[in-house]
Amino acid sequence: MTTVALAISDPDALSRLRGYIERRGFAAGDRLPPERALIDELGLTRGALRRALATLEREGAIWRHVGKGTFVAGAEETAAGLGRTMTPPRMMQARICIEPALAREAALHATARDMAEMGRVLDRAEAAGSWPDYEAQDDAFHRAVAEACDNALLVALFDELNTVRRAVAWGAVARRSARPPADHTSHAEHRRIIAAIAGRDAEEASAAMRRHLKSVADRLFP
Repeated sequence: MTTVALAISDPDALSRLRGYIERRGFAAGDRLPPERALIDELGLTRGALRRALATLEREGAIWRHVGKGTFVAGAEETAAGLGRTMTPPRMMQARICIEPALAREAALHATARDMAEMGRVLDRAEAAGSWPDYEAQDDAFHRAVAEACDNALLVALFDELNTVRRAVAWGAVARRSARPPADHTSHAEHRRIIAAIAGRDAEEASAAMRRHLKSVADRLFP
């Protein structure tokens, strides 16, 4: 017998759908029932259900494949879905909130091996022969700072942040040269971060990372 859908607000529809997915124990990769079955089981109108599904898709909690159905997203799909909803300025805002705290912790916990790795990465960044090579080393530097925190959860948090960052549609970034110039602003900014970490100056490490990320944001979004 078909359930008659009453007038239900979109927030209520979304709450019902979230609760249904949780109660049924759907795991990453599981396919949800077809819309008709969800409408009957949840007592929703087609429009309310579709709006709730669209919200979960924007959040990256589900993904839909035409002709195959709707699936619960895993960690990678969730990060990619979140990345598609983020603007580059908001992505930089998130980095500015999180990465200075990682630099602060690195100043408190970095080992000699951590410092040596950061130095090696920066040497490679400054010698990079192309922008893609530089960007790979820049990424490695920021991860080395996270690893120096000596906290697996903080490293995992950085990796999740980085996964979302890679999914953000940055658009074309104009480059005036084939490779970063020798006086590229980030080189000196990175060196100041390392100096603060090496000096065990937690507050300056945090401040130096914040200044660096704001400098990058200002260059990207003048």
